[in-house]
Amino acid sequence: MLLPRALEFAILTAARTSEVLGATWSEIDLDARLWTIPAERMKAGREHRVPLGNRAVEIIRNMMTTKQNDYIFYGDRRATLSNMSLLMLLRRMGRNDITTHGFRSSFRDWTAEQTNCPSAAAEIALAHSVGNAVEAAYRRKDMLYKRRLLMARWENYCARPVVHCTVPPIRVGRTPSAPAYLAE
Repeated sequence: MLLPRALEFAILTAARTSEVLGATWSEIDLDARLWTIPAERMKAGREHRVPLGNRAVEIIRNMMTTKQNDYIFYGDRRATLSNMSLLMLLRRMGRNDITTHGFRSSFRDWTAEQTNCPSAAAEIALAHSVGNAVEAAYRRKDMLYKRRLLMARWENYCARPVVHCTVPPIRVGRTPSAPAYLAE
């Protein structure tokens, strides 16, 4: 159950695989519902705060019952899991068509298409640099309040049941209602 929880936590937080697998108990503040990843573990070299939604907090609380070392998601042979472990989990699930990192891209697409959240908040949620050097010099906050709302909405979106539907194939060739230029 450890790897599925790690994968779900990665999806819900839109975090990189290495950030999730390297997460330690000292980085989590359950009272504040916040995961603070230190600068030395971040790709951009800056501390990153991740607001935790209800399900993410529940995952952390469940992991506390199996706490074995400093790492939240630990390995059997060594303290941390391999970065490949989540990809291999997806393969064992028969999902060779997706990657863990692809969920970050899905989060970004969903944010742009399904919310009115500022682009900067979505980029900060992904721990990306925002704007040019001048803008970065003036941007001193990390939009935590807006990101907390965004991550709660993302969690709700991820929890929705999948709706399967059948889309009829598009007919090739000219149809009576199609303009002539579409038939070519």
